[in-house]
Amino acid sequence: MGRLDGKIALVTGAGTGIGRACAVMFAKEGATVFGISRTRSNLDATLATITAAGGRASMFSADLSQPDQVEAAINACVAQYGRIDILLNAAGVGYNLRETSIGSMDPVHSTPIEKWREVMALNLDSVFYVSRLVLRQMKEQGKGSIVNVASIFGMGGAPDAHTYTATKGAIINLTRSMSVAYVDDNIRCNVVAPGFVQTQMVESVLGLLFSPENPKLIAPMGRPATPEEVAYACLYLASDEASYCTGTVLTVDGGSTARA
Repeated sequence: MGRLDGKIALVTGAGTGIGRACAVMFAKEGATVFGISRTRSNLDATLATITAAGGRASMFSADLSQPDQVEAAINACVAQYGRIDILLNAAGVGYNLRETSIGSMDPVHSTPIEKWREVMALNLDSVFYVSRLVLRQMKEQGKGSIVNVASIFGMGGAPDAHTYTATKGAIINLTRSMSVAYVDDNIRCNVVAPGFVQTQMVESVLGLLFSPENPKLIAPMGRPATPEEVAYACLYLASDEASYCTGTVLTVDGGSTARA
């Protein structure tokens, strides 16, 4: 018996990284997954992994920074499955964006206004656009579980990537506010805050942060997390096992914040 048997789970960012790991893990645990991401080829790869393991899923390509595309995606999920039991918001950008969008991961003084807006749209607006529609569906159902993926950099300062850190801090407090506002609707809202994770989003800096000379510089455990290690935390908060958790911020960071 799976931990999410019979659940309909909508997963954003399902094409890569943490989102893909969650989509695959949720399906293995019995959920039917509706995955959303911008790149169709990535979604197809996630779908192939799920179906090869005997899981159930469908995918929808959309830019979640665009409200009309978000509405089309949510409507498609509800039309196909009739409800949304779990929302996992994992879509977003990170350090690798600096390679194609110069200035997007800068400190405040050198961040162009258009790059501030770009990262805000991809990381924060998308969470709002998806959540507002899914919450309406969950209120009608009288139940639901929302898990938002933030970052430990939403809990403390960083020398650069200030737009990114601002979005992650906002996601944490938005989720806490949602947890209070919708508790009487039997909707739980929680956050997973990873440290550095072995994904494409941060691969360009992992070699510097976890160097052989000083592997414990960032995390006492001396390595980045795997996407699956973060997905297990998301799975717990999404499941009924976390029935008394709402407004929770669960860090998965190899001890980084404990040492700080």
